[in-house]
Amino acid sequence: MCGIVGIVGSSPVNQAIYDALTVLQHRGQDAAGIITIDSNRFRLRKANGLVKDVFEAKHMQRLQGTVGIGHVRYPTAGSSSASEAQPFYVNSPFGITLAHNGNLTNAHVVRKHLFEQDRRHVNTTSDSEVLLNVLALELDKTNSLQLSKEDVFTAVERVHETVRGAYAVAAMIIGQGMVAFRDPNGIRPLCLGKREVEGRTEYMVASESVALDAVGFDFMRDVAPGEAIYITFEGEIATKQCAANPQLNPCIFEFVYFARPDSFIDKVSVYAARVEMGNMLGEKIKREWDDLDIDVVIPIPETSCDIALQIAQIIDKPYRQGFVKNRYVGRTFIMPGQTQRKKSVRRKLNAIRSEFKGKNVLLVDDSIVRGTTSEQIIEMARDSGANKVYMVSAAPEVRFPNVYGIDMPSANELIAHGRGVDEIASMIGADGLMYQSIDDLIAAVGLGNPDIKQFEASVFSGQYVTGDVDQEYLEFLDSLRSDDAKLQRDITQDLVSLELYNEGA
Repeated sequence: MCGIVGIVGSSPVNQAIYDALTVLQHRGQDAAGIITIDSNRFRLRKANGLVKDVFEAKHMQRLQGTVGIGHVRYPTAGSSSASEAQPFYVNSPFGITLAHNGNLTNAHVVRKHLFEQDRRHVNTTSDSEVLLNVLALELDKTNSLQLSKEDVFTAVERVHETVRGAYAVAAMIIGQGMVAFRDPNGIRPLCLGKREVEGRTEYMVASESVALDAVGFDFMRDVAPGEAIYITFEGEIATKQCAANPQLNPCIFEFVYFARPDSFIDKVSVYAARVEMGNMLGEKIKREWDDLDIDVVIPIPETSCDIALQIAQIIDKPYRQGFVKNRYVGRTFIMPGQTQRKKSVRRKLNAIRSEFKGKNVLLVDDSIVRGTTSEQIIEMARDSGANKVYMVSAAPEVRFPNVYGIDMPSANELIAHGRGVDEIASMIGADGLMYQSIDDLIAAVGLGNPDIKQFEASVFSGQYVTGDVDQEYLEFLDSLRSDDAKLQRDITQDLVSLELYNEGA
């Protein structure tokens, strides 16, 4: 998962992009980057690390200009090397830079075609650089030094025809303008905002509406699936639907886990959706676990707190904060290796022993992916004196790989893949385990926008909305993204780094 920002303004944008990225930090902690245009030249700073660590005062001073884009990243395609931090840049035509959230399902095919047919070199393993080169190739076909909005929209139409998967994009073209677009299924989020500064309208695109709020932009609307928005550097805006058969199929996992609760995505309040998840799950607990003697409801912070509060109200049990979270430890299930994930859980959470001692506890989590965190949290509850530990998940069983930009791709690493609920409960050490049903989850999120007829929910259902994902592709993805594959890539990167160091010594 990644976060993107783009601003076309009349005043310096470096601080606004920085501030927007800090509130999108939850979407990626691996790397960050900002690129601006000053005196018809790109000014770029990107590196591995959090936003606050990547950008020092000296970097911000260099990022001059009234237009720019920014990106926060964690790797789902390619490696975690600093060379794959975004935005990416290509010098022809004009000079184009691009930031991308999502994942292309046919990147390996397109990459091969770019080299063999179009003689374009992709320098990294990132699918985002593939996407940039496809856009550059199509813009190059205009044979004009000044792009019209029709030229840009035609290029985006051809991008939609070439690539498959999930993508929300912000790109800048030197001397021309900024273009933002979203895949024809609207899987990854993207919204548009504006503000008035000294009589001129400034425009902004971002992955979540909370980024607009943070820097004083007013939310205008979500970018439609397949739509392109082109904003010239003079501030003129144009939009066009560039996909043949667009349909809104937003990723439901955004609402379960990734998005901030103060965001709106495709007209749905993330907070309200989570409250409704709690209502649905609470009613299910009342129906199916009415014989259990539950003393207290405790959330596993932070996403599940609102969900757990609703459950506690419905089953009429006390709600307590039983865990204290260390905010300076990253998300565990997106960390690069299983061993590192295991070591990080107790650094991430600490139990308040008095809330567990001698009690039958109902733990509430937003989802259970690999089960590593759940197992250790249940162990922590027992170590703190809990008599019984029951666990419920606000999301259904995660049984299938995600191919659209969430880093849980290997089916064999998903605890629910090929297992029943009782077996999963035994593996994580729970006295009882309950999952939200897929129908209830869809109803909970869909309540905020009845116009959404289908969600991208492949991690639960195994149904991929782009229609191009088969077992062969899943096996290919597994070979790239399993923990063993990532470990081998990390070792290879370390060896390359050591070799380069020795050469320079």
